Amino acid sequence: MREFEFVVTFERGADDLMDLFFEYPSLTTRSSTCFTTHDRMWRIDHVRGEQEALASFDDLFLDEGRCNECFDVVNCDTSRMYHVLDRKKNARTVYTFREEVHRCHSIPHHVVDHLGDGVVFESRRTDGEYRWRILYPGEQPIGDLYDAIESNLREGLTLEVSHLSRAGNWDVDSRVAAQLSPAHWEVLEAAVEHGYYSRPRDVTVAELASLLDVPRSTVQYRLRTAEDLIVEQFVDAAL
Repeated sequence: MREFEFVVTFERGADDLMDLFFEYPSLTTRSSTCFTTHDRMWRIDHVRGEQEALASFDDLFLDEGRCNECFDVVNCDTSRMYHVLDRKKNARTVYTFREEVHRCHSIPHHVVDHLGDGVVFESRRTDGEYRWRILYPGEQPIGDLYDAIESNLREGLTLEVSHLSRAGNWDVDSRVAAQLSPAHWEVLEAAVEHGYYSRPRDVTVAELASLLDVPRSTVQYRLRTAEDLIVEQFVDAAL
């Protein structure tokens, strides 16, 4: 098994959806599932951000008349469907199903076209970057794949390969997310929303406890155990 990472960088104004990530630094998306064949792609994305950012994200991302994956053109004439599986104040979980992906030059299309079946994808959007991590069962070189993707990028987009290696430490984000309880998420989301992690801090643990109507010691414990897990997982992944 081998893995590599493609990063597509967007200039401001090159894509309406990616412009939202410039406008709202809190906005991020990551895929927990993404699979594709030569004809179809289906995926689940987890979106986080402030309420205003998510409202703007909904308006663009869930519009079935636009393409969220096109790198060669602003939009392509293919069939697509989006469905919100979970909607929270500061988060969304969105299912996407797309047909005729061979007519839309996205990274999943190019990867399967060059590497064949058995590929697993992980993606993340933040700021002006759309980062793809790819796991595949083979030893095929990716030079031709890189050239195919780069030659189909429209103006304002650039591509780089960030690494190529043996597979390992796959999907740290999802492993952390799965181990955090709903109670941990509630405290973390409130802490981020109200500026607990700002410098200087905009809110204290006692104030968070009052907002959540939870004992101060409980909020402190949940913050500490969540932070311990996040740091441990990401340090392990970097080693």
